[in-house]
Amino acid sequence: MARLDRLDARYRAHHGHRGEFVFGADERAGLIAFLVGGPGLRVLDLGCRTGALTQHYTAGNEVVGVDVDHGALEQAVERLGIETVWADVEEGLPFPDDSFDVVVAGELLEHLADPAAAVANVRRVLKPGGRFVGSVPNAFRLKSRLRYAVGRHPETDATHLQLFTPAALLALLGDFDDVDVRFAVGRYVRLQRRLMARAQVFTARKPR
Repeated sequence: MARLDRLDARYRAHHGHRGEFVFGADERAGLIAFLVGGPGLRVLDLGCRTGALTQHYTAGNEVVGVDVDHGALEQAVERLGIETVWADVEEGLPFPDDSFDVVVAGELLEHLADPAAAVANVRRVLKPGGRFVGSVPNAFRLKSRLRYAVGRHPETDATHLQLFTPAALLALLGDFDDVDVRFAVGRYVRLQRRLMARAQVFTARKPR
């Protein structure tokens, strides 16, 4: 079985019991939509699934969704009418160089064995000056640290292959300009962002 077929089977099974779950829900979606911007932008949404997050930035923009879950892509088409592509972001993206204004990766990089390969593919398809917007879980928040302290893995999702610190994110995005990583999402973020935030949201710009 080819790699993409294996990923399709794995994530179809993984998504099957999660329904329309969106990590961070409206708070993360609203922030990412704000960072994506528009209208009039050509946007590539990596790991779009059924379009639960995508729907927040389709208005006025031309959006293309990519995912390894073929069934989820079919739902995204039915739901939003967007163009979709079945592809593995680590293996390559079937788009010309410099073809998107914005690339979104919402809760994707932590699932990848080789996130650096995916980021290199993102940089290739972004236009000069284009923006890379996304988020990863804050795996070092207080709840995760307590789990680790009692001998449990800090992440409960078995498909998470990476744990990102802000420094690790900055290093991963080292070929971009204007990199910004912020802590967000959660009721108590205002008290202590690093310990209470559920997500790290990032933006970066491809050099002109």
